[in-house]
Amino acid sequence: MIEQLFGSKTRVKLLRLFYSNPNRSFYVREITRKVDEQINSVRRELANLLSIGIIASDNTNNRLYYEVNQEFEYFKPLLEIFGSSDLVMDDGDVIVAKPKQVDPVVAELLALGNVELAFYTGQFTRDDSSGVDMVIVGDLNQAKVQKYIKDLEIKEKKDIRYVIMSLGDFEYRQNVKDRFISKVMLAKKQVLIDKKQIIEGN
Repeated sequence: MIEQLFGSKTRVKLLRLFYSNPNRSFYVREITRKVDEQINSVRRELANLLSIGIIASDNTNNRLYYEVNQEFEYFKPLLEIFGSSDLVMDDGDVIVAKPKQVDPVVAELLALGNVELAFYTGQFTRDDSSGVDMVIVGDLNQAKVQKYIKDLEIKEKKDIRYVIMSLGDFEYRQNVKDRFISKVMLAKKQVLIDKKQIIEGN
């Protein structure tokens, strides 16, 4: 039914990809892999979404990246339709993910231990100011984390720089205004889990 409403199966897949990853950028071949559609069909639908203003594009290192345009006038209703079922806008118009999410990415993270906070940044959001690509905070099983990152690197076809720390360490470093944590908190990020609503105003 949604395919009929929006005119194309490829378009619906693209909308789901972009709205489930609202702060993440993708290049064409990466998108094609993730939605499992022909590249010509993907290029055509990307051009359509770009012309409407639903997505935006940017050229970095001679590669064209696409991401959802959060300034689009119908961003919020489309997020309700195509975003992850537990991705919501809070009172400050910040996109947050509820911890009880059925999304498989979140389910895998929750299997690593008591994860309080997890988010993508760096390569995933094309903001390298923090110097890392992923941050996971909580009481974690180290062996499971290493396997998770290794599998994620295979899936994403790139090396992933990651940081894990306990909630106590994270909060302490926040309180003393640790330089690394300050950079991480200011960087563009895609929040996957935030049980204590640590991320505010980003």
